[in-house]
Amino acid sequence: MPPKARPVQTSAELDNVLPLELIEKCLGSQIWIIMGGGKQFFGKLVGFDDYVNMVIEDVTERDDNEERKGRDSSKTHSKILLNGNNICMMIPGGNDKARYETVTSDGEDEEMA
Repeated sequence: MPPKARPVQTSAELDNVLPLELIEKCLGSQIWIIMGGGKQFFGKLVGFDDYVNMVIEDVTERDDNEERKGRDSSKTHSKILLNGNNICMMIPGGNDKARYETVTSDGEDEEMA
């Protein structure tokens, strides 16, 4: 069942949002996940648990370590289960795939938009 729409929150209310509540608000939308080992995932978040293990659909995977070696590391998957232990950063609503693809291997944007 998709999450119910919630009214817009004030900045004071957002100060009290717990991490799992924020992730829950991202269900059904695009998310960009950067892992500790240099892998990045971009796709639609369809589920998660208390350990932040995630089910993601229509996934593009990229490995910065392989790209540094000059290899093409881009892979696509229809659905994956991602272990939450190695997640360093999650960017909710990361639906700008062009921006995702222009990030350099050191994690900085090549061009500020």
